[in-house]
Amino acid sequence: MVLVVVMGVSGSGKSTVGTLLADKLGWKFYEGDDYHPEENRKKMAEGIPLTDQDRIPWLCHLHDILMREHASGQSVILACSALKKMYRCILENGEAGCQSLNNQQEENESAPRKILFVHLAGPIELIASRLEKRRGHFMPPSLLQSQFDTLEPPCAPENFITVNLEKPVSETVSEIERHLKSLF
Repeated sequence: MVLVVVMGVSGSGKSTVGTLLADKLGWKFYEGDDYHPEENRKKMAEGIPLTDQDRIPWLCHLHDILMREHASGQSVILACSALKKMYRCILENGEAGCQSLNNQQEENESAPRKILFVHLAGPIELIASRLEKRRGHFMPPSLLQSQFDTLEPPCAPENFITVNLEKPVSETVSEIERHLKSLF
């Protein structure tokens, strides 16, 4: 049973890669954007970046989904921006778990990580060109810079891999799949 969060800024390909990977592996797929409350969608549509206060209830809901799937023994892939280390901590441990982690940091550094974060990384120019072509999404291209400004790329001791999104999607999916197979 594996939990994977495909993360990155808007337009990095999280949904496309996550869907294809889930289909290939026969795992469940969740689109994190589907769980944003209406207030968040409205703010983003108006070009207003979300605050931590906007994101935390949404992340807690996604954490609950992941933990429900974990408890049922289901492998799952979630597409979620997960831009900050704190957001990834909430996805993995819940909000209360992150507060206690901050108080016991060194004790938990060796604790096994439940989630593999797959960071889709690439140049802002490429991602901006993708966003310009995207239709029907509530996230406007004007907010891309704010996403890059917010991004804290994953680093040790987080459980992650970084995948360059400049290659074809099929190669990206195959690279992630090879990494996952090396875990079993």
